Amino acid sequence: MKKVIAALVIIGLAAAGIWYAGRTSPPEVLLHQVARGTVEKTVSNTRAGTVEACRRSKLSMPIGGRVDILNVDEGDRVEAGQVLLSLWNIDRKAMTAQAEAQLLAARHNAERACVEADNAEREAQRAETLLAKKLVSKESTEFARTRAQASRFACQAGRDEEQMAQASLQMNQALLEETYLRAPFAGVVAEINGEIGEYVTPSPPGVATPPAVDLIDYSCLYVNAPIDEVDAGQLSVGLPARLSLDAFRGEAFSGKLDRIAPYVLDLEKQARTVEIDVLFDDPAVRARLLVGYSADIDIILETRHDVLRVPTEAVMEDNQVYRYNRDTGTLELVPISIGISNWTFTEVLDGLSENDEIVLSLDAPGLAEGVAVVPGDD
Repeated sequence: MKKVIAALVIIGLAAAGIWYAGRTSPPEVLLHQVARGTVEKTVSNTRAGTVEACRRSKLSMPIGGRVDILNVDEGDRVEAGQVLLSLWNIDRKAMTAQAEAQLLAARHNAERACVEADNAEREAQRAETLLAKKLVSKESTEFARTRAQASRFACQAGRDEEQMAQASLQMNQALLEETYLRAPFAGVVAEINGEIGEYVTPSPPGVATPPAVDLIDYSCLYVNAPIDEVDAGQLSVGLPARLSLDAFRGEAFSGKLDRIAPYVLDLEKQARTVEIDVLFDDPAVRARLLVGYSADIDIILETRHDVLRVPTEAVMEDNQVYRYNRDTGTLELVPISIGISNWTFTEVLDGLSENDEIVLSLDAPGLAEGVAVVPGDD
């Protein structure tokens, strides 16, 4: 009998050991206390946006030639109209000087012809007076009148030749100007392709060649980014925006939606998107930014202040959350009614109260209605 009792005790202890070893500990979860705050309804870009300049020109020469003078270096600030580089142009300068001399000669010839015409006109008038007094013959009077008319035509021809010389000078000045590359606006020289003595050529149609000078105007910067076509219908020019840049992590810049593309961009193997432009509100920001920085955009469609909110990551499908009951140490599956939301917070209209505790770590194993859990650090 004693052996039977001892065997039963051993079997019981073994079963208890097996049960204890197979027992799973309650899952540990992160909790969040429900509170009031601000919730925004936003639309975000689908791919990283890019900081762009309102004005950026990749300048090329209109003609080919050898670089003779390079007036700027990369990084220099230039004013509108400033000569950035010039090609060898001694021949065109000589042609322009020749045209100036021809204009001067034509002007003097015209002035001489017009002076002679004025004198011939006076002689014709005197002849008319003498003819009236029968002091000169009619033939001599007609000769004086004809000479005056011819002189007047010669004066006009001289003026016409002066205009032709003026046009020739303008043409030569235009040809000379083709050898200069001027800044179309004030900006910063970003890149120079070419050195003194090198030959530059203009870009033929359909063939992309490096620009002679890349000029950027930093007085106006914006972010260009794609928005999913599903969200494009909610946008309108003037909406406030929040911009974040990888170069300034943890810092947000305010902006305003300035442009919505009038068409949907359809690229192969990509979702259809609409391009938008967002301007920075603070002009001083441009001193800190570089064109080409990557940026993300949140267009703020609606803002609600002092509302009950929960982290969006805590809301499951069908708008349910796990609420922690401290009295029992177990979870309750609670349906909630939500308002506006974004990637960070979701507005709660009904189903929760302030100071309720909900589960953040939905990936913890074994979560279910009535399961006992161990609260972790939020």
